Amino acid sequence: MTEPHSPNSPLNPSNPSDPLNPLNSLNPLNPPAPADSSIDLRGRTALVTGAAGGIGAACALRLAAAGARVRAVDRDAPGLDALRARAEHLSGVVEAVLLDLTDLDAAEQAGAGTDILVNNAGTQLVRPIQDFPPEEFRAVLTLLLEAPFRLLRGALPHMYERGWGRVVNISSVHGLRASAYKSAYVAAKHGLEGLSKVTALEGAPHGVTSNCVSPGYVRTPLVEKQLADQAALHGISAESVLAEILLADSVVKRLIEPGEVAEAVVYLCGPHASFITGSTLTMDGGWTAH
Repeated sequence: MTEPHSPNSPLNPSNPSDPLNPLNSLNPLNPPAPADSSIDLRGRTALVTGAAGGIGAACALRLAAAGARVRAVDRDAPGLDALRARAEHLSGVVEAVLLDLTDLDAAEQAGAGTDILVNNAGTQLVRPIQDFPPEEFRAVLTLLLEAPFRLLRGALPHMYERGWGRVVNISSVHGLRASAYKSAYVAAKHGLEGLSKVTALEGAPHGVTSNCVSPGYVRTPLVEKQLADQAALHGISAESVLAEILLADSVVKRLIEPGEVAEAVVYLCGPHASFITGSTLTMDGGWTAH
């Protein structure tokens, strides 16, 4: 969701005293502004899950700006209403689809008629394995792995019929590397990376590409929740969690902005990315370079 952060929050981009603030004028690594207007997705229907806020909202708006008709899927009705209001001036259209993706049959039906599928919806729970509730483990895998599979089942027949399709799975650096206390999330994201590769192999003869975008920590409410969970787990402040734990392995010491992830997604949907499939675009600030 897109609710404002508190003035003292380490995630607040308007806090000029925050050394991790990407908008700080002293930071030479400010994220670039979206600039590529050459991607034309008019006539394409895109479906974005988890679209009410964070990465999903950024992807929905960016795809609509490229002219796509976007089905924005989420269970957060107020968030979807706010997203539609933000999209009114764009060349494409954003349609709100209120749906709980753990209703797997409904998820598969929602995928029908889709040219571009962005699997983004996610959740997180930070617990040691011995304390991880089995029902929560199952719920994370259902949303992060089984729902994308069912959405693909619904979407691929239309893509194959048209001879064109783009699947972009929002994975994570945790689809490539593990962190302690995140057994369900790491397992699900590793599975999503594999599912994406299988989709690429099967889809190639039909003009369908499938790739992952795998960011490090993005400035989203999901990260805010992780800050709170890990602060409680380790008995330290949220600011210390951000600097000493979340960004410890990143050589670029800031959070990624949702708009940066959206630019990567729309790039993979463009004509110049037609030979990129079965790949992972890693946006981890150098994490996996160690």
